[in-house]
Amino acid sequence: MGLRALVEDAFSVNGPLSRAIDGFTPRAGQEAMAVAVADTLEQGGALVVEAGTGVGKTFAYLVPALLSGERVLVSTATKALQDQLFGRDIPRLLGALGIPLKLALLKGRTSYVCLHRLGLARQDSQWPDPEDLLTLSRIEAWSAVTPTGDLAEVQDLDERSALLPAVSSTRDNCLGSHCPQWTACHVQLARRKAFAADLVVVNHHLLFADMAVRESGVAELLPSVRVVVVDEAHQLNETGIQFLGATLGTGRLADFCDDLVEAGRHWARGLKDWPAIAAAVDAASLGMRRVLGVGPESGRWRWSGQTPEGVGTNDWANALEALRCAFEARTRALSAVADIAPDLVRLHERSADMMAMMDHFAQDCPDDAVRWIEVGGPGQTSAWRMVESVLNIANHFALQRMASAAAVERERSWIFTSATLGHDPYLRWFTESCGLGDAAVLRIDSPFDYPAQAALYIPEDLPEPGDPAHSAGVAALVASAATQLGGRTLVLTTTLKAMRFIGDALTAYFARQGEVDVLVQGQGSKRQLMARFRADAAAPARPCILVGSLSFWEGFDVPGRALQLVVIDKLPFPPPNDPQVEARSRQLEAQGRNPFNDYLLPEAILLLRQGAGRLIRKESDKGVLIIGDTRLLSKGYGRQIVSALPPMRRLTSATELSSALDGLVTTASTKGSDRF
Repeated sequence: MGLRALVEDAFSVNGPLSRAIDGFTPRAGQEAMAVAVADTLEQGGALVVEAGTGVGKTFAYLVPALLSGERVLVSTATKALQDQLFGRDIPRLLGALGIPLKLALLKGRTSYVCLHRLGLARQDSQWPDPEDLLTLSRIEAWSAVTPTGDLAEVQDLDERSALLPAVSSTRDNCLGSHCPQWTACHVQLARRKAFAADLVVVNHHLLFADMAVRESGVAELLPSVRVVVVDEAHQLNETGIQFLGATLGTGRLADFCDDLVEAGRHWARGLKDWPAIAAAVDAASLGMRRVLGVGPESGRWRWSGQTPEGVGTNDWANALEALRCAFEARTRALSAVADIAPDLVRLHERSADMMAMMDHFAQDCPDDAVRWIEVGGPGQTSAWRMVESVLNIANHFALQRMASAAAVERERSWIFTSATLGHDPYLRWFTESCGLGDAAVLRIDSPFDYPAQAALYIPEDLPEPGDPAHSAGVAALVASAATQLGGRTLVLTTTLKAMRFIGDALTAYFARQGEVDVLVQGQGSKRQLMARFRADAAAPARPCILVGSLSFWEGFDVPGRALQLVVIDKLPFPPPNDPQVEARSRQLEAQGRNPFNDYLLPEAILLLRQGAGRLIRKESDKGVLIIGDTRLLSKGYGRQIVSALPPMRRLTSATELSSALDGLVTTASTKGSDRF
């Protein structure tokens, strides 16, 4: 029996999935995607699939991959999705299909406890907070028994904890084979398991970190697999851009200086004045920031010539030279003691790497890249970062695919899938940026009954998005609607400034009104906030509103009645004065194309669809989407944007909005299924 027939049988009414998995029901769209994936696995080549919410794309690509008998690499957008695939979805399918396969989960090194640095952290004196010491003790106790070293296993460990960098390693500070804990290293153990597995789950960051620095282990793994699946593929280009450029700034310098002082104290006490050497680097860094102009506002400064915009040539050259001299001094100091301990050897290598990076930024920017300077905002007035970024990953990713293809006898199969990959039949937003012009394209609509399940309201009386009163208008609208609904509201903003304003306004309003809690991004980790939001559906938790910016536009999955109103403050167009956006627009203009139609508008549509997708997560969900942007009504492109959204029924007045919200309240109280 061929792979297509096996897949069709697996998804049939009486097939193994229906028999073994509770709640599984055959869906035409899911089976169509699975069959297309199966054909691509047998024939080779690339397939791009946009599968709307509810299609069940995870099973649609996993079932043919598992049944193919091939070695498979699955790359996801986040570590959370990695854990879901490895810990839940794949084991369920293997049990249902009766297939014995070896699985492996491979994350970046910062996800694993570093036993060497954990030992150093206990000797560190920078943990005066008893809570930090208690957390460190918990990590130590767990590290003695964990088979994987994955820090995600540590219960209630805040992903923002200052302890995490101290007990994990990075590419910069990992000692490699010179580490005294090398044989017990959890990163190396995870890599060995990956090389022995039939299916390996990685993430996009790991995939591109390897393309950039070839140190994650994926470069060696790719040639041994014939099937590569890229889930949540809409993040592929952005992730690749992050890794295929170059950066140097205060964050990296501060990490180095902290490690330098600690390692000097541990291994070379009294041989050099390590705090003074670190202080010299800090002073040079502050000098760089002064040249850029100290101020409270954050932002990106254009850098199209020899110096950043608005900075004097001599001042810039002097600042670079001062920083280079500080690098040279610390490199010489480390050279004299490097043979004492592996930690000092690695610090010497890191210092040399940063000097090389300085030399790189002193040269002209490559033609296919753009440079800028980032300066810090409130609380980070001394922060700066030099950034060089490629404009897209098309050429780089095409070369990666070609290089890895040489090692397999049959043509490799690549599957790329997401709920949102474009707004045209050919999904050009995705295929062009990723160099996939040769890929087959398939679009499968969501099976949800959007006209019955969801409604869209675009208020006509809000101020224009550029009006200073816009955020206040959005906050007032949310306060009224969320009061009527009793919480159950997610507010998505396009900027942190708008998020803070709306969050503060709602907090003040409901402090007076009571009954509803207002959660704002930053008050806890995304996982913690999502858990609190889900608790809204179960008594005795108080109902709540969550206000978040761009990191909450996707990956926020709250099905059921806990979320029934999503409010998007305005259209998420890329900022036109951003250096990277400007460079991409100039590139398109040079090609005779229209930057707005071919870049800015598609970007806004894709992100808007991601945000709107937070509302309806399953067949029984019902809710209202409000987009507080009158340009959808007044501009010619408004109709195109609305048509790209799911086909929700339109509410045309505040009265209709109120009626729809009343319908949601009534449905929730009666647990009925009446149309709201």
